[in-house]
Amino acid sequence: MVNKGFPKFGMSQAGAYVAALKNYNLPDFILVLIAKECKSDLLERGRIDDRLQSMNDDALELLHKVFVGCEEDNAGKYAQYRFYAYVSSMYHKCEVLVNEAIPGASGTNHKIPVAVKNNGMYISVAFNKATGNPVNKKETVRFYEMVDDIKKGDHGTMLSDAIYGSSVGFRGDALVELENLSKSRTHDTENKLDFKTANFENNIYSVTKC
Repeated sequence: MVNKGFPKFGMSQAGAYVAALKNYNLPDFILVLIAKECKSDLLERGRIDDRLQSMNDDALELLHKVFVGCEEDNAGKYAQYRFYAYVSSMYHKCEVLVNEAIPGASGTNHKIPVAVKNNGMYISVAFNKATGNPVNKKETVRFYEMVDDIKKGDHGTMLSDAIYGSSVGFRGDALVELENLSKSRTHDTENKLDFKTANFENNIYSVTKC
């Protein structure tokens, strides 16, 4: 008879994962997302090591792969989790929302991978390219136009930041184009937007241009 409650890889492995992961500043919503994906329990509040210990083996293994091992998967999901955590680290005490639909002035509902709210208002939107070729000029233009549309809409009045992250790099002309588009707004103080690009290299996201 198999004891279903027995951990798949034993307490020593789970303990090692918890010991490593508790040193990472993992935001609450990431724990919730991973727990949901792995059908795991999760303590609602408490110390980080207690909360991690409440998660099942699959959840701990996935968290370890994503944040400690910085592994990649074909779908680019691991990279997205890291990007969510990176954006969250830039906005303390703000609400971070994943896969948010935000209407723009054109009436289009833009699906935003990561949006940040402060006091109920959007202050930042972020997009990440996890797989494929380096970000090209057409993609940065599309990103700019989407953010500009949101900024001009009813929900964009407090929007001040837009971050384009990439796990696959940027082409030079893409960075130049986004910088030029961003500079073209500087005279318009009411519609000021700070565009940043962030590259994932050496297991860390860092801003390449802003």
